[in-house]
Amino acid sequence: MSDDNKEAVWKIGKAAGLAGVNKETIRYYERRALLPPAERRESGYRYFSQRHVDRIRFIKRAQELGFTLSEINELLNLRMDEHTNCSDIKREAELKYRDVISKMEDLKHIEKTLTNLIDSCIGNGPIGDCPILEALEGHEKSPED
Repeated sequence: MSDDNKEAVWKIGKAAGLAGVNKETIRYYERRALLPPAERRESGYRYFSQRHVDRIRFIKRAQELGFTLSEINELLNLRMDEHTNCSDIKREAELKYRDVISKMEDLKHIEKTLTNLIDSCIGNGPIGDCPILEALEGHEKSPED
């Protein structure tokens, strides 16, 4: 491509490198319709623009914050909707925040239960007397209950 083009375009490998993902990630995002179709040249190669690279980075950052691909798709749809305002995006972020808090509480409960189970086991003796296995099998209440 000549230097006087207004927007640079890249084959999938270069676009993946610029976005910090691998080619399969781009293909997967395409299958999930998270990326707009790439321009296809006569050679059959698809060429990705800065817009694609920016979108991929957006998706990856949203994933790092715990958003699922379905939730990211919703964010992208909201972004493209001319009737969307900042409060709509804030509402999505608040929903994700509440989801994260709930998961953290669940993990704290799991941590406490596992700690109690580990503490209840002396670590030797016959497997039939293992309080961890008994609790997992439901024969005894877990030490936390």
